[in-house]
Amino acid sequence: MNWFRLPTDRIDQVTDWVAQQVNARVPAPDPADRDPEFIIDTVGPGWWFARLYFRAEVRGLNRIPEDGPVLLVGNHSGGNVSPEVLVATLAFVRRFGPHRPFFQLAHDMVMAYPVIGTLLRRFGTVGADPNSARQVLRDGAAVLVYPGGDWEVHRPTWKEDEIDFAGRTGFLRLAWDEKVPIVPMVNIGAQQTALMLSRGDRLAKLLRLDRMLRLKVFPISIALPWGLNIGDLAGHIPLPSKVTVEFLEPIDLHAELGPELDVDAAYELVTGVMQDALCELSAERGLPIVG
Repeated sequence: MNWFRLPTDRIDQVTDWVAQQVNARVPAPDPADRDPEFIIDTVGPGWWFARLYFRAEVRGLNRIPEDGPVLLVGNHSGGNVSPEVLVATLAFVRRFGPHRPFFQLAHDMVMAYPVIGTLLRRFGTVGADPNSARQVLRDGAAVLVYPGGDWEVHRPTWKEDEIDFAGRTGFLRLAWDEKVPIVPMVNIGAQQTALMLSRGDRLAKLLRLDRMLRLKVFPISIALPWGLNIGDLAGHIPLPSKVTVEFLEPIDLHAELGPELDVDAAYELVTGVMQDALCELSAERGLPIVG
């Protein structure tokens, strides 16, 4: 059967069916799934692995407010493996303890994976639903979000030192409405865990992945163990690149912008601060992977 010769209505039917099957496997966001006892048992071995394999270095944890709600905003790297998420999450828990409410927002596809999705939910990962994020912030939690999502995480490796949120501004409205500080954070090294060649956004559009899977990319990379890795849906074995994460000074949008939210100004403020810090981190690296 030739996909490209199917009538449009038949393609729509297939697309809608796939979307329904995927959505049925995505659990509703439930912060109650977070399990502090599970976190206590896993944070030690997880940090040992991150330090050994990625030579994880974390800076600026003292810049995160000691309590209360906060929105942590990072640049996303490393394809569907994303070691900077592991490093940042473990570092936060080690600093503030497993009983401080802390949630990480993730794409529905991540939450739909069997076993992995269950383990992540126990660690505090929830689907990237604005209402869930709003509620846990109101409950006093820290929330970690990567606004660039699938677009930024699959950017070509030679653009690893560029912040690219693709103009997404929902995190700004969230921080503004809930009156919580934004703590930007940047990472370098995670995008070198594979050779990212292309986002494959045109291919994703052709395959209607946005409608089926809420994916705007179908990336192409060279990665272990596949060699040529198309889609990265099964993930990959990351190269042992040194990963450095730095938390920056908190930003109070109300203090910076006054009584009205200027989304463009807020976007330039946050991404500008992050871009400057990321360039400094990039300038420190001597060799690819080695760091």
